[in-house]
Amino acid sequence: MEGSNRLTRNIIIALILGLLLGFVFNFFAPDFFADYLNPYILYPLGTLFLNLIKMLVVPLVLISITLGVAGLGDPKKLGRIGAKTIGFFLVTTTVAIVLAIAVGYIMKPGASGNFDTSNAQFEAAEAPSFVDTLLAIIPTNPIDAMSTGNMLQIITFAVFIGLALAVLGDKTKGILNLFEQANEVMMYLVHLVMKLAPAGAFALIASAVGKQGWDAFQVMGLYFIAVLVALLIHVVVAYGGLVSFLGKMNPWKFFKGFTPAMSVAFSTSSSSATLPVSMETAQNNLGVPKSVSSFVQPLGATINMDGTAIMQGVATVFIAQVYGVDLTMSQLLMVVLTAVLASIGTAGVPGVGLIMLAMVLKAVNLPVEGIALIIGIDRLLDMTRTAVNITGDAACAVIVAKSEEKHTTTDSNQGVSV
Repeated sequence: MEGSNRLTRNIIIALILGLLLGFVFNFFAPDFFADYLNPYILYPLGTLFLNLIKMLVVPLVLISITLGVAGLGDPKKLGRIGAKTIGFFLVTTTVAIVLAIAVGYIMKPGASGNFDTSNAQFEAAEAPSFVDTLLAIIPTNPIDAMSTGNMLQIITFAVFIGLALAVLGDKTKGILNLFEQANEVMMYLVHLVMKLAPAGAFALIASAVGKQGWDAFQVMGLYFIAVLVALLIHVVVAYGGLVSFLGKMNPWKFFKGFTPAMSVAFSTSSSSATLPVSMETAQNNLGVPKSVSSFVQPLGATINMDGTAIMQGVATVFIAQVYGVDLTMSQLLMVVLTAVLASIGTAGVPGVGLIMLAMVLKAVNLPVEGIALIIGIDRLLDMTRTAVNITGDAACAVIVAKSEEKHTTTDSNQGVSV
């Protein structure tokens, strides 16, 4: 625990120093920052840290999901945990988008100020449809899925392997031992990479802030604040309340214990890249069993994006206000439905929220070009909402683990009576 606290402290210090360095160079020496400091020092260092983490993601997901499913053993238990997990994700994402819309209408970030929309051009990438996402869950080539980082397909393949190992039992004990040994190797590599976390966090935040500076906030300040307010309310009230009520854990203990992972998520802006750290933190600091953490958190990194949903809700209301469009109740319901469905199957990588937002805007006939207005500060908001995304995964893992305790007790009692 002392080592974890030291790492957390070092990462937070690195983030603060990075923020200060970015703002100072953006204000006093922007040319030196753009020509020398960022391309030759900050960007390479930050990218090196990101690539080291990303290197571990695919094998870690495959190994952890396989061991998690095999550890659950009973297919009924897998179905029970799966239902709880997906139910939690859908409900909290719906709450997040409704909260975001409410904050947008209360604060009215797009109703004040003059926004120049004449040059707002944004080329929207086509978001996958819900049907296409469902059809693409089963990999036709698992090796190709792993090489391209298709998380839903990797998770599906790992679930099948885990089920086979659980059903076959002693016949495949050697393969199960191999997966367990591979997991030990992955955990060692995670510890090794995390030694670079403070330096990586410093470089990533300094690079992002140095490129954006104060200019991005001059026009978009109220929108930025509105998103942060909605994120803060959701984390404190929704996650804190659910962890306390359903997970029977002190919210302060939860947030304090999960701070190392939140810090890494803030600096990397990637749920997938943060996955190795978030799983280890949940298991070691929050006491989540490996079998639950190994199933819930990789799945959450793929389909649970409450922070991104909040951005979509506030941004949709903001763009509607800028263009003078009054959204009807049916359109607002469509925003909620589309945002929830869009979160499923969208990769947890930096910037993916803008693709999902384009899908939401198209659903309610708002100009997609409006996204160009928020691009300037989206990188900084992306950091914050990624931290919220992985916190939701951890909260779900804590709650599911608590709910499974009674089944573990029942199973033990049944075993004794037999």
